[in-house]
Parts: sequence; C-alpha cells; structure tokens
Amino acid sequence: MRRYRTETLRNMIIMSQSGAGKTSLGEALLFNAKVTTRLGKVLDGNSVLDVEPEEIKRQSSIFSALHTFKWKNSGVIMLDTPGDANFTSEVILGLKSADNALFVIDAIDSIKPHSENLWNMAVSEGLVRACFINKMDRERANFDQVLSDISEIFEIKPLPLTLPIGSEDMFTGVVDVLRKKAYLYAKDGSGTQKEAEVPPEMKDALDEVFNKVMEDLAEVDDTLMEKYLEGQELSAQELEGALKNGLIRGEFLPVFCGSALLNMGIQPLMDFISSAFISPEQRALPALTNKQGEKKEYRHSEDEVFCGYVFKTMSDPYTGTLSIIRCLSGTLAPDSSLYNASRDVKERIGAIFMLEGKTQKPIELVGPGDIFAVAKLKETKTGDTLLGETVKFTLPHPSFPEPIMNMAVTPKTKADVDKILPALQKLMDEDPVLNVYRDDQTGEFILSGLGQLHIEIAVDRLKRRFGVEVELKTPKVPYKETITASAKVQGKHKKQTGGHGQYGDAWIELEPLDRGQGFEFVNAIVGGVIPRQYIPAVEKGVIEAMQNGTLAGYPVVDVKVTLYDGSYHDVDSSEMAFKIAGSLAFKKAIEQCKPILLEPIMNISVTVPEECMGDVMGDLNSRRAKIEGMNSRGKYQELKAIVPLAEVLTYAPTLTSITSGRGTFSLSYSHLEPVPYSIQEKIVEEAAALKDGR
Repeated sequence: MRRYRTETLRNMIIMSQSGAGKTSLGEALLFNAKVTTRLGKVLDGNSVLDVEPEEIKRQSSIFSALHTFKWKNSGVIMLDTPGDANFTSEVILGLKSADNALFVIDAIDSIKPHSENLWNMAVSEGLVRACFINKMDRERANFDQVLSDISEIFEIKPLPLTLPIGSEDMFTGVVDVLRKKAYLYAKDGSGTQKEAEVPPEMKDALDEVFNKVMEDLAEVDDTLMEKYLEGQELSAQELEGALKNGLIRGEFLPVFCGSALLNMGIQPLMDFISSAFISPEQRALPALTNKQGEKKEYRHSEDEVFCGYVFKTMSDPYTGTLSIIRCLSGTLAPDSSLYNASRDVKERIGAIFMLEGKTQKPIELVGPGDIFAVAKLKETKTGDTLLGETVKFTLPHPSFPEPIMNMAVTPKTKADVDKILPALQKLMDEDPVLNVYRDDQTGEFILSGLGQLHIEIAVDRLKRRFGVEVELKTPKVPYKETITASAKVQGKHKKQTGGHGQYGDAWIELEPLDRGQGFEFVNAIVGGVIPRQYIPAVEKGVIEAMQNGTLAGYPVVDVKVTLYDGSYHDVDSSEMAFKIAGSLAFKKAIEQCKPILLEPIMNISVTVPEECMGDVMGDLNSRRAKIEGMNSRGKYQELKAIVPLAEVLTYAPTLTSITSGRGTFSLSYSHLEPVPYSIQEKIVEEAAALKDGR
C-alpha cells in the first residue's frame, strides 16, 4: 500500500539564495509536523537536512536533501536545495522532481541576484510558486521593502496572506489577512501558537491589505469580480478556489512571513501548502519522445505504465550508489525490473526506499508523484528515463550550465594516481556539471566546475570518501611555438664505435606556414642521396623535435620542413641514425628562424545585467579582449569578444564580483595568435627558471 495517495501528495522544492534560511524553515516544518522531536539548527550542527560533513563544517547546504511530513490531510515531500550558485545543478535537477516551489527571502537582505536566477528557473519549469519572508525577528528586517522588491524583480504581484506583528526584537506573531485573526508565538522554538485579536494599531493597515488581496483574488474569475464590485461578500470556498486558480496560473505570488529559527509564523504557511499547493495529478506531464520526434503521452495515474525520471545520483557508504527517482506514472514494487530507455538496458529493482534526510525507510509500493530511491542500478545515470515497457521513448534531458572555472589537480602520491580517475568519475556521476579531462599537451588533469567553492568541495569529497588526496593549481596555458623566418641547415649524426658505427646526414629547409596549417613535410630528395627507407625516419626525428621548442619548451606548429639533400653510409647508416639527424637539423634550424610564442585565443560570450555592462567591458579590455558585438536579451546584454586564455583562467570570481552573481559566461576555442613581446619575455624567463630548478 502507498504511503500517500497521489491526490493528497504535495511535492515541494525550497529555494533561495544562500543564507536566507531554507534549511531552518525545513527544520521548522518537520518539527511542527512531529517528524522530529527537536528543532534542528544549522549553526548547532544538528540539522536533519544538512548531514554531510562538508555541510556541517561550512554551516551551509551543499547537496539537496529530501524529507517527508504529513500536515492536515496532505503528505508533503520536501526537497531542500543549496543556495550557493556553485551548486546550481542540484536545483536544476530538483526542479524536475517538484510541482511546487517555496521561495525563502531574507527580510534583511531581500532578493539577491541568485534568487532572481532561481526564480527564472522555476518560472521556465512551470512550477507553482509561493514565498516565505524569513528573519522578521532580526535587526533591520523590512517586510514592506521585500514586497516592493518582489513586484519589481520577480515581476509578479505579491499577495500577502500574513502580516508581521512588530519586527526585529518586537516581532511577536503574524496576522492572517483573509481571516483577520492574529497568531502570537512563544520565542522558544516550540511553535506554540495562540489566537488573538488584531492589534488596534494594525487594523487600518490590515483593512488596506485585505481589500487589495480581495481585489486580486476577484480578478481571477469574472463572476467573482462582478460579485466583488457589487459589494457582495465572497465565501471562504470562493476565496480558496480563486487563490488556487490564480496560484496555478501564476497571476500572483502568495507571501507569508515569520522566523524559521524561532518557529514563528510557520503554521499558516503549512496550512497553505496543504490546501493550495497542487498535487502531481494537477501538473502537466512532460511528453516522452523518441529519436524520430514521435511523442508518447502518459498521465499521472496508477493505471498507466510506469514512467520514472532519475533526478539525482548519490553514493551511500552502506548501500552503494543510490538513484533518486520521481515516479510520473504507474506503480512500482520491490523486486521488479525496469527498462532504461536512455541507455537501452534492463535494470533490476531490488528494495525501494523513502529518503528522510540520511535515513532510508523501505516502502512496498510507489505511484505517481512519489520520490524514492533504489540502490545499485548498474547502468543508470542522472537524467535517465526508466519505463515499465521496452520502448525507446525518453523524457527531456536537463541542460546544465557550462563549467567556467578550471583547476589542475595533481595527485599527492603514486597510490592517489591509481585511484584518481575512478574516484573523479563517481563524483561526475553525482554532479553532472563537474568535468574532468587530461590536457594532452601539459599532461595535467583538469577539474572544471562552476566556481572555486564547487571545485574545493569536490576535492574535499575525493579525500573523505575515496581516500584520494590532490593539490589544486591554476592550469598551465597550452602555449605553442612557431617561426617567422626560413633557414637551410644540415643535421649530421656520425658516431664510430666498435663494430658498426652510426651515420645519418640530412639537409632540411624550415619555413613558416599560415596560422592553423599545422605541419607539412616534403620529400625533395633526388638521385637517391638518402635511400627511400630512411626518409620516414628523418620525418619522425623532426616530429619528435617539434614537441619541445627552443623558446620555452612548448610544441612547435605551423611549419614546413623540406628534406632536400643528404648523404649516407652503406654500412653505418640506419633508421635510428637518420632519425637523430632529422632531430638535430630541426633544432639547429629553428634557432635561425626567429621563433615566437603563440597563445590560445578564446571566444567569450558574457551575459550581464545592463547596468553592469560598463564595468564588465572595462575589465575585459584590461584582459586584452577585443569586443566583437553586443545583443540585447531583455534586462540583460550579451557581449561577445575574443580574449587570450591566459587572461581568463580566473575570470569566474571576477565576473561574480562585478555583477553580484548575475553574470554568466561561456568560452570556446577560437585560434592561436602571437604573444606580445613583453609577455613572451616573461614566459621564456619563467620557463628557463623552471628548467634550471630555480
């Protein structure tokens, strides 16, 4: 039997910028629903939602956490998400699993840029949205300012359903706007609520807000508006219907207020979640499609074939890999099998768990709307579609932001070298934004993420969970070397030892090629002065010598080598001798050909708010960027430029600082260009010092 029926289920994601109090609110919801026996606190390290060592250490959510509670007649599956932009992938995946979004806004700091980004994500996913203004008990709390910011930044009408009684240390409770009742709370975190009359000094303000709320609700339906304009009283049932319909259509944003840490003002919010948030069956199910673009429709019904979406993968020290799945249709019981349509494989389902923080509770049946976990699926990854029938139809795969910060990771010991790649692969399975690759030129492992903190947390987890220790460094720039002049030289290798000696003699001409041409080898030998079987050996010697240029030891590109003369010895010549001769000739020639350094130039696309454009352009100009154009994207501007890679290795934190977290950028390789002479001198000096061990 299922734990909750679909029609009574509420799936809710809690979202906000970091520090607004999402986890504290989640703890208050669980405590009031008697799921927990104490009010967990992030600062005390006893939260049931922040349980990973990295979260406890930093006193901030890093991973999304699931829990459930029952309130009135509804079962609520709650997903608490991180508020730091470094962990946006957790939110993106969470939005795929939820039907409702509860935004938490700090009454002091109001709406920061990242909350604006999160709001836009929730809007694009079509989630039903409500808001809780937190920290009304704190100094400088400003309820009215937040309402104004909601209207301006979120571009939606705020619908205040509770008003604060007092503020800062005088905050004592909230007023229910529609019922015109006051609720006073103890400040001991118990959530003890006492109904009272509205304070006299608030009655005029309450009447004004009440009339505005009634007008906004009446606008949802023409019949209600007509009744309202005629001065007739709207029934509680009509108001509830208007509230729910307007909520679904996104015509306003219901707003509640209180203090999560003191557990004040939470019960009215819980009543709203139970009565007004939608159930899974009220949400449109995304269509399944195949490679031919054909669609297959499912309904949120137990009678349908099972369809599930894997929105998170995590490693558990006891049960191994856990796949967290949202059931969209049908039912699933333990000890069954499913078809992974994304990877065309069958998966065996063992036990099924309900996640409650770090606790796993076995369950016997899941249905539409349920979020559950299964262990040890062999092929399944985040974003995969699981079906109860073998058809190649899948749900849309989530799109993630491109990693914007790269760091070189160096294993500390030989044992770490052997373990690093499997460990990094497991991290990438859990966090799809993380990316790891080996730079062929520099030989470094490059770990890419959304920011410094994102990468640091990944390194912490490498050590804690897999016993792999690494050092982080700024990646080396993959410079290249080339030439700007031509030269003809002889490379001669002659060595006499006991028995056969070694003899190879090759004359080559080294010339520059146009940028991007790479390498060209021309065999211009005539008359057999070098036997045909030794020609490839000369080319091989040249190619090997090209791997380390004479300026700073970087690979040489865009050169043409013509082998036009030479000599050989009937007895002492060999492939090895001519390979050495080719290498010697190239090294001698390049010194005469005025070598220069080339640096990788990147295409950069930067999207920032209009008011930040001047500062962003000024910063890019200081990085030797060449602006190529701008496009308007609503309140944002997209700026396109080319910029040397060396100048943007650490660009991510700078852009975050300039735009208060609202700016994004992407990079792609464009071409190679000569390094300015003053910078080249410095690079050559550093390479020489490194070679000498200084």
